[in-house]
Amino acid sequence: MRQQFLGALIGAAFGAVFVLVNSGDPLPAVAGWILRGLAILALAAVVVVGFRAGGRPTLDDRPMFGPSYRVIVIGEVVLLIAGFFVLSLLDAPVQANVAWIATIVGLHFVALASAWKTRSILVVGAVLTVLGVVGLALLGSAALPWVPFVSGTLSGVTLLAGSLYGVRRA
Repeated sequence: MRQQFLGALIGAAFGAVFVLVNSGDPLPAVAGWILRGLAILALAAVVVVGFRAGGRPTLDDRPMFGPSYRVIVIGEVVLLIAGFFVLSLLDAPVQANVAWIATIVGLHFVALASAWKTRSILVVGAVLTVLGVVGLALLGSAALPWVPFVSGTLSGVTLLAGSLYGVRRA
């Protein structure tokens, strides 16, 4: 399996999970189920397009999952855990977790864009980071119930769209 396809597949899988988990209230039930169905279709499309693309080389034959990737992922895990701990100490509402995840995953993609010298995932990273920060900003407002949609569902849609773009380009 090509490295770029594997990366897109991982992004699409997490994107689908974001949509599946966060497309509930306050969305109307029908809208939530439509979004979930579209997320599954998008994940399937990434798989089909990725397998059809075959073994074309990517990233100018540079390794995607080398030392810089491992450092970025370790940093991501540390920030996620530390953030969850701080949110717990602050008695933040449960919706804060998805906003924190979106923020850190977005920063993860921004760092990967630099490490991999590819701009295509920089957009995904910037959008995810913004959606996470917006969700964090909504925590103390009347819009609190919308945080899972903003930081979760929309982040999932962003990951799925970025993954589809990535496998189509490969």
